[in-house]
Amino acid sequence: MIELREVSRIFHVGGQEVRAMDRVSLIITPGEYVSIMGPSGSGKSTLLNILGLLDTPDNGHYLLEGQDVTSLSDAQLAEVRGRKIGFIFQFFHLIPRLTAQQNIELPLLLAGVSRKQRTERSLPLLEAFGLADRRHHRPDELSGGQRQRVAIARAVINRPAVLLADEPTGNLDRHSSGDIIDLLEELNKNGLTLVIVTHDPEIGNRAQRRIRVVDGTIASDSGR
Repeated sequence: MIELREVSRIFHVGGQEVRAMDRVSLIITPGEYVSIMGPSGSGKSTLLNILGLLDTPDNGHYLLEGQDVTSLSDAQLAEVRGRKIGFIFQFFHLIPRLTAQQNIELPLLLAGVSRKQRTERSLPLLEAFGLADRRHHRPDELSGGQRQRVAIARAVINRPAVLLADEPTGNLDRHSSGDIIDLLEELNKNGLTLVIVTHDPEIGNRAQRRIRVVDGTIASDSGR
């Protein structure tokens, strides 16, 4: 599914070289539930951005479902990203003027899917995620937990191979956080590969496999 081979990401800050990732090798198999933890500035977000094709490594190779995506063009990366990867972020990134249903359907709209097909795909998700009675509400009319549910539904409506979550509970209270993690874990139980970046050890330790990143390297990996 995911394979990094000696991947490095280097930034130059104030004349100094900063290795945000330093020769990282990693394999994540289909259906795994993985958490990535580490202190602030450790490189965990850089790792997630590379896994999600939002950033490209300076050295090494990244294979996604057997395809080397390291040297793809921006347009090719966007195409692969749209088909194979779902994203969830701490701050939801919903479009304020769109309803919950319209936000969920946005990836399909951008892909040119017809309105009828968009509706056929979004309604079951709204029902499954407990949002059916909120389908016509805009984000400012939803709670934080409901907004994150909309974001998750939007992330999976294209049926991606892997779901990447960057601090998905960082903006939620404890009760809502538990609901969101339960929902993500249910998606994983149904076969979706799940990778969560979190600073919260209580959440990170729920994962079947736990990776700790320090100074741009993998310091520990419970899957090894």
